[in-house]
Amino acid sequence: MSDTQVDNSKRRFLVAATGAAGAVAVGGVATPFVLTFAPSERAKAAGAPVEVDISKLESGQKINVEWRGKPVWILSRTKEQIANLAKLDDKLADPKSEADQQPEYAKNATRAIKPDVWIAVGICTHLGCSPTHRPDLAPADLGADWMGGFYCPCHGSKFDLAGRVYKGVPAPTNLIVPPHKYLSDTRVLIGEDK
Repeated sequence: MSDTQVDNSKRRFLVAATGAAGAVAVGGVATPFVLTFAPSERAKAAGAPVEVDISKLESGQKINVEWRGKPVWILSRTKEQIANLAKLDDKLADPKSEADQQPEYAKNATRAIKPDVWIAVGICTHLGCSPTHRPDLAPADLGADWMGGFYCPCHGSKFDLAGRVYKGVPAPTNLIVPPHKYLSDTRVLIGEDK
């Protein structure tokens, strides 16, 4: 054994420096691995809310937007169309919208925040087809009780201008009203309501 004294401070410094370098290396290796669990930018965009300018939407007109890869309809209803909604209650499967197909604030006679602007996912609740907008009154092919709405030509499901399903058609429930909120009188955000 040597009679020289050991300098423990150098030893402690080397142990600490080696430990710190090891921690940095582990962090550098773990970071990319952990980041793989985060959703991609494409996945974030697919579920992101959509802001829509409705300033040019005229009475009786419908526009289509896409949210989460699905068609969403924004329909500006006329006063006559709104008045006709109440006349259909006895012909509809769920006229009071008691099934959970809409947020609480759209659980009303017009299924909307603003009675003249209705927003819904444009997918039939039967097999996922996209119904056609048929605003015309009582066409021969849709029956005398038709007061305008949406018709799914795939299997014959009919919905009124509030997306409420008629009785006796294949579609089991009303069209879905997505979460939404108004940012102003002319801008609506679809996909978020808080």
